[in-house]
Amino acid sequence: MLRGINASTAHELLRRIGSPQAFFSLDAHSLQSSIGMKAEIADETYRRRLLAAAQDEETFLADNNISMRFLTDDEYPQRLRDCSDAPVALYSLGDGQPDTPRSIAIVGTRHATPFGTAFVADLIKNIKDQVGEVTVISGLAYGIDIAAHRAALQNNMPTIAVVAHGLKMIYPADHRGEAARIVKAHGAVVTEYTSATTPNRGAFLARNRIIAGLADAVIVVESDIRGGAMCTARIASDYNREVFAVPGRPCDTYSRGCNRLIADNAAQILTDASSLADLMGWPKTEQCTQTELFRPVSPQHRKIIDHLRKNPDATVNDLVVQLGMPFASLSSTLFEMEMADLILTLPGGRYGVIS
Repeated sequence: MLRGINASTAHELLRRIGSPQAFFSLDAHSLQSSIGMKAEIADETYRRRLLAAAQDEETFLADNNISMRFLTDDEYPQRLRDCSDAPVALYSLGDGQPDTPRSIAIVGTRHATPFGTAFVADLIKNIKDQVGEVTVISGLAYGIDIAAHRAALQNNMPTIAVVAHGLKMIYPADHRGEAARIVKAHGAVVTEYTSATTPNRGAFLARNRIIAGLADAVIVVESDIRGGAMCTARIASDYNREVFAVPGRPCDTYSRGCNRLIADNAAQILTDASSLADLMGWPKTEQCTQTELFRPVSPQHRKIIDHLRKNPDATVNDLVVQLGMPFASLSSTLFEMEMADLILTLPGGRYGVIS
């Protein structure tokens, strides 16, 4: 409940006063002596108010099956524990464990293009096929974040959503369904904020350090020069995490950030799951000695794929007109292609090609 306290300052406070219990039981003079300075936190009325708020929070956690990991608990994520500015506590809805043998954070713009969404889907599917289980961490935001969570769920991969608010709500509200699916699939929605905390810009920026801290590697799929994903990449580098960026055309707005990271040697180029496994030193499954580059498709499927690649903004209605196919026949064919992992559904009645 103390504002402005992170892992580093909390450890120092605990070192000086001995225990969390002592913080609430010492009188003001003794606490000031232990801390070595006069501070608002030594005021007994202030501390009683904090304790009462904490007790209310504990009731909310128990009533809603939310767990809390304090930085001195054995269950506190080890990767995050090693970060000096880690949160003092993590609240978690769901039984997903952040400390798994392999984990990646996938981040990017909220304005994901069909290329970015398709790349995420393809990357996670191939990671599952080639490496096995890897925990996928992201921020439940629009664009690349939600694409990562959805792809993880589709491939039965554990996924952790780090949010920038308390767990009395889910933001954005459009993603409440995905949050529920994550919890049901033995993943977790985690936050450092108490239950009633609402989203604000500073919280989103602070949330990025948790995403970076929980992962072995951070992958930036699409980003402009400025943005939360670029911030996460910089934090990950400071934490000595591996940082990867997906290259794109220089003229594409949401490839400029990735290209800058690569040009500045702040990130390694990432093109596919196989290279990720090699760069991370993850052994591949025996049945996957190489990535299959081309899958046999029918002439009709090839016609649709070629058209979608040339016209990434084409809607279903556009395809009916431009390909001269009846709507019913086209809908059936698109469904077949989606089931065969040739294409994926995008917002606005559009489809993206899975490379």
